[in-house]
Amino acid sequence: MSTTNSHRYCVIMCGGVGSRFWPYSREDCPKQFIDFLGTGRSLLQMSYDRILPIVPKENIVVVTNAKYASLIREQLPDILEHNILLEPARRNTAPCIAWAAYHINALDPEASMIVTPSDHLITGEAVFADCVRKGFDFVEHRDALLTLGIRPTRPETGYGYIQIDKEAAEGVLSVKTFTEKPNLDLAKVFVESGEFFWNAGIFLWRTSSIIEALHRYASDITTLFDRGLADFGTPAEKAFIDANFASCPANSIDYAVMEKADNVYVETVSFGWNDLGTWSALYDNSPKNREGNVARNCHVLSYDCTGNIFAIKPDKLVVASGLKDYIIADTGDVLLICPKSQEQSIKLMVNDARLAYGDKYL
Repeated sequence: MSTTNSHRYCVIMCGGVGSRFWPYSREDCPKQFIDFLGTGRSLLQMSYDRILPIVPKENIVVVTNAKYASLIREQLPDILEHNILLEPARRNTAPCIAWAAYHINALDPEASMIVTPSDHLITGEAVFADCVRKGFDFVEHRDALLTLGIRPTRPETGYGYIQIDKEAAEGVLSVKTFTEKPNLDLAKVFVESGEFFWNAGIFLWRTSSIIEALHRYASDITTLFDRGLADFGTPAEKAFIDANFASCPANSIDYAVMEKADNVYVETVSFGWNDLGTWSALYDNSPKNREGNVARNCHVLSYDCTGNIFAIKPDKLVVASGLKDYIIADTGDVLLICPKSQEQSIKLMVNDARLAYGDKYL
C-alpha cells in the first residue's frame, strides 16, 4: 500500500455549538469560528493551519452543520467545494465520521485519515506534526483504530480516559478500557495509577478500517449509508445525505465504536493540548496581568480584583471592584456575570434563556 501523503486525508469536525462559551459562542457563530486567543485566526483556522504541513490541502475535508456553510467558505477559502460536507441535522460524531469515511473512501480507496475537532488548542505544533505522521505510519500498515492520548496533569472529570495495555510499537499501546467522564474519586485513582491517558478526541485510521468497524459495531448507521454507496463521491451524494442523514441515530464515535472494538490503540503524545471547552480553560491559556486577570478585547480598570476573565466587545471600558474568580462576558445584547466555580451551570442558563426568550439571545 502506498504511504505517500497523497493518500492521507484530514477530517475537521466543525458542527458544534459550544454552548459552554455562551454568550460569545452563539448559534449563528459558534466558538470554532471565533478568534478567542487574539491571534488573528479563529480556532478553526488554527486547526487548518496545523494540518497543512501534514496533509495536502485538497485532501482536507470539513464536516459542519449546513447553516455554517458561508462561514466555512469565508474562513477557509482553499477548501474544495466537494470537501465541505454539510450535515442537514446534528447527530454527534459517529454519523459525522461515518459520512466522511464513506466520502473519502469513494474518492480514494487507499485513503487513511485523521479526524480532529475544530476547536482545540495545541501549542506544540511541530511535536503535533511528528505525532500525526507517526500515527499515519502506524495505521497504514495494520487494521487499527488509533486515538491520541494525553498524559493527565490533574483529576479532570470532564474528559474521557483511556487505560493502556501492551506496547504495539514505540509510543503506541493497545487499549484496555475507555471510561467516559469519571467522577472525581475515580479520576484521582486513574491519575495516580499512571495507566490512564486523556482521550484527546483525535483519531487516525484507514477509511476501510473505520468503515469495517462501523459495520461491526454501528450497523444502524452503515445500513443506511450502504444504500447510497453508488452516490458517494458523485454529485448525487448531497441529495442522498439530505434525504437520509437525519435518520441516523445520534451517537458519539467513542460509544459507537471505540469502546467496543478490539483493534483500538493509543499513541501517547506530549504536545500542549487543551480542548478549550470552558471559560476557565480559556482563562488558563491566556496571558494575565499582575492581578491574575485576563482581558479580552477590552480595557479594564480593576480594584481588588483577582482571577477574573473579562471578555467584552471592543472599545468598551470595564470598571470593576472586589471581583474574585469571575467570568464577565459582554456581547452587546447579553451580559454574563458568573463565578468560574459555577460555569458548569452555563448550559442550564442557555436553556433557561431559550425558554424565556426563544432564540433571541442564542
